[in-house]
Amino acid sequence: MRAGHSTRKNRRGFLQAAAATFALSSLPFAAYAATGKMKIGIVGSGRVGGTLGRVWAKAGHAVMFSSLDLEHDKALAASVGANARAGTPREAAAFGDVVLISVPYHALPQVGKELRDLIKGKVVIDTCNPFAERDGDVGVWAREKGAGLASAELLPGARIVRAFNAVGYTRMAEAAQRQERAGMPIASDDPKAIAIASGLIRDIGYEPVLIGGLAMGKHLVPRTPLAGERTPDEIRKIAATLN
Repeated sequence: MRAGHSTRKNRRGFLQAAAATFALSSLPFAAYAATGKMKIGIVGSGRVGGTLGRVWAKAGHAVMFSSLDLEHDKALAASVGANARAGTPREAAAFGDVVLISVPYHALPQVGKELRDLIKGKVVIDTCNPFAERDGDVGVWAREKGAGLASAELLPGARIVRAFNAVGYTRMAEAAQRQERAGMPIASDDPKAIAIASGLIRDIGYEPVLIGGLAMGKHLVPRTPLAGERTPDEIRKIAATLN
């Protein structure tokens, strides 16, 4: 009995180890673990998307910029250099191991429809913020539902991490040069996506602070207690008072 129990225990241990190895060997996680570099598709290359893409390219990641203005994206990529290129939103979504979506919230339903087949199963960093005055009914609905859960509904199948939602783009551009790291609150339900996004957030110059699942994403918008730059400890203390 003891020998049989030991055999079954060893087999369970082997299978668990094999499953873990398989999980870690799946792309893009293995590539990131091995090299620290990824392909990042930027959907929405405005102030936030353009700034983050520029910093990631400087850090050695391959970036593809996209928006509704391909000529703008080509000029942006040329100014960034060898690690950047330009394409359509579908091309950027297909290119990226990780996709950053940074568009006005009223555009998110259409983005979700157009890219649904390309972002399914991918890590998607969601910077989009709903404002009733700008985004109309979609903005009102997303505020009531909570921005994290609303984005998950509009981007079905994506492995969403909500981040970069309430810090000015000029601060993001210079974060990596600062001596002390500010915290970056994030919300997600996907541990692997959190791990990937956390590495990319550190490359921008922030320390990621998980405040909870996507339901907590409702707090990651401007004009909330977590808006603006704070230390990681300050973010944790504020998050502990939220529900």
